Amino acid sequence: MNTPEASPHHWRKSTHSGGVENDCVEITSMDDHIAIRDSKTATAGHLTLTRRDFATLLAHLESKP
Repeated sequence: MNTPEASPHHWRKSTHSGGVENDCVEITSMDDHIAIRDSKTATAGHLTLTRRDFATLLAHLESKP
């Protein structure tokens, strides 16, 4: 789900973000979901995944060179 509303959650930069300061993915825990957003457009909304789907996404990304 992509929701443009501001979130009261604590967003943190992913350890998997690129080395360039402006290329950051931020994540936050939302109870049984994980939200992901682009730090450059933080107010534009975020993608919300279940924890299981987020783990699947990470496993897929880690399998890539």
